[in-house]
Amino acid sequence: MGMTIATLITPPMITTTQMPEALQAEQLLTLVQMLSPSYPVGAFAYSHGLEWAVQNGAVDDQSSLTEWLKTVLQYGTGLADAIYLNAAYHAEDPTQIDAQARAFASSAERLKETVLQGEAFARASAAIWQIEIPPLCYPVAVGRAARLQQLPLRQTLEMFLHAFAANLATAGMRLIPLGQTEGQIVIRNIAPSCLELANKAHRSTLDDLSSTAFQSDIAAMKHETQYSRIFRT
Repeated sequence: MGMTIATLITPPMITTTQMPEALQAEQLLTLVQMLSPSYPVGAFAYSHGLEWAVQNGAVDDQSSLTEWLKTVLQYGTGLADAIYLNAAYHAEDPTQIDAQARAFASSAERLKETVLQGEAFARASAAIWQIEIPPLCYPVAVGRAARLQQLPLRQTLEMFLHAFAANLATAGMRLIPLGQTEGQIVIRNIAPSCLELANKAHRSTLDDLSSTAFQSDIAAMKHETQYSRIFRT
């Protein structure tokens, strides 16, 4: 019949243009879901010390909120967490990275924030995506989940940072208070920083870790004894 065995077992041809696009779309939607406000990690309950900063008058309008978030992203938890995510993504076993990330937390509330969100993320991801993921702190858990699902690291970093900043901007809208349009402008204005820092974290190792957002760290510590508060941190 003119057919060889090789011809009979060769799978149908899939074009190189269709497969990457379909895969990329699926991966993007997975990331959108995992890092959306609806994902059950309880991110809405944490202000990362912003509640104290608003009460103290350090943050009181759109401009000061933007600058506060840029500082946290560039010099504080934002970049540090992205570096931990990057390291966890590459690690065969993220246990030691998780231990270091916990030790890096600058206060009791910061530790609670990353541990509780990470444990919730791990539980949800294990149930939703059928992956084995232990109770890791938040950035390490996200990095591990992204690796297990073979999600693109660069986009994971970008969306993780954007979700982190957007959650704090939403907290700022409630606390200042700030109108929703003004709050969305804040998120729009810090998006370029998220892309820039994702690129930096992608090229970084744990040796590049630093944290010099001292006012943000002090705010988190002050929040522990704040008399009246809405947020857990």
